[in-house]
Amino acid sequence: MTDLTLSDDELGLFTDLYELTMLQAYWAEGMHGSAVFSLFFRHPPVHRNFMLACGQEHAARLATGLRFPRAQLDRLETIGLFREPFLRWLEAFRFSGEILAMPEGTPVFPHEPILEVHAPVAEAQVLETLLMNLITTETVLASKAARITLAADGRPVMDFGMRRMHGTDAALRGVRAYSVGGIHATSNVLASLRYGLPASGTMAHSFIQAHHDELEAFRTYGQLYPGTTLLVDTYDSMAAVGKVIRLVREEGLQIGAIRLDSGNLAELAHQARAHLDAAGLEHVQIVASGGLDEWAIRDLLTGGAPIDRFGVGTEMGASVDAPSLDLAYKLTEYDGEPRLKNAPGKQLHPGPKQVWRFSDAGGRYSHDEITRRDEHRDGVPLLTPIVQAGTPLGEAPQVTAGRDRAWAAIARFPDAMRELEAPAAPYPVHFSDALERLRRETVAGLGY
Repeated sequence: MTDLTLSDDELGLFTDLYELTMLQAYWAEGMHGSAVFSLFFRHPPVHRNFMLACGQEHAARLATGLRFPRAQLDRLETIGLFREPFLRWLEAFRFSGEILAMPEGTPVFPHEPILEVHAPVAEAQVLETLLMNLITTETVLASKAARITLAADGRPVMDFGMRRMHGTDAALRGVRAYSVGGIHATSNVLASLRYGLPASGTMAHSFIQAHHDELEAFRTYGQLYPGTTLLVDTYDSMAAVGKVIRLVREEGLQIGAIRLDSGNLAELAHQARAHLDAAGLEHVQIVASGGLDEWAIRDLLTGGAPIDRFGVGTEMGASVDAPSLDLAYKLTEYDGEPRLKNAPGKQLHPGPKQVWRFSDAGGRYSHDEITRRDEHRDGVPLLTPIVQAGTPLGEAPQVTAGRDRAWAAIARFPDAMRELEAPAAPYPVHFSDALERLRRETVAGLGY
């Protein structure tokens, strides 16, 4: 193990301190009643008309393997807060509960549970940090990737962002999320091999700089990698395009594309396309990169820039405009009794829930309803069991299935939901009358 790795044995300690101090308090009081916790967000990040729920099935499966080996408990004991009998109890910890979740790639809206945990209170409580960390990262990145994919309007997008992402874990799992969000390829070799997204890349400016002659650098690279993409903006972009044309026409090199990485991309793309077409190289594509996000991509395409593919790095890898998601993991039932939080701006509906998605006569999604779990509707239920009695159900989720589900669903939403700007009215999400009534009764029972 290296410092870059979180081992399976350490997973139980990957948590906030108060999770473990609360566990000891539950244990000390003999509180072992069954609890329901719901994971959701109250407000979408800026410019997000929907979020793509991502990572929840993987997180749930990981949670079932949570353990506290003796060697890790010896480390925990050095903090000085935990009693030996409690540590022995932790050593025997096994998750025994049920987890329901939306399938990966499901578009989700405020207040809708992405995931619900039903388990003895200590078992459900200790999962909070792990679940929130995993689901936040992948949902934020999948949602950003979906916006960029929508802006590209069918043109392939490549991930170039790993060098500027927040650590190795985010760079790896980000590629999994990007795939669900519709990205076509990644420069991240390990993530490509792990998650099956095609590996793609060009060259760095340093390769050109290391040669005495740009033409020779192009020739060497083109001969070694037929069909490659050549980076043309190291010195003079149009002069470099001329060298690419010469190598293809006079020497028969197979060049698939040129890449523009700086300057006025729209203007340079028009000039490059004109030069390539005049030389009979209509098949050579143009790739654009360099500080791109969904807004820049949309502006390029709206302006008619002849760009065939996009490479997106920092803006997607760090989701620069909206890098966080204010997920909440809240207790909604304990020992069969409804529980809620009633703080201003953070009101909570109690009880286990279901989310139903409805379609209009034309097959477009029209609205969602959040109900008590025991209610039934004619819509499609979005929360399904993925863990029962502490055991994952079925096979691990496939990235391709999440991507297919996401884009089939996105196509069925009203057109305004696929725009980059917020629609005049958000997608309708309602609470059922029974759930509203339960909330009122629970608040009244508090006696405040």
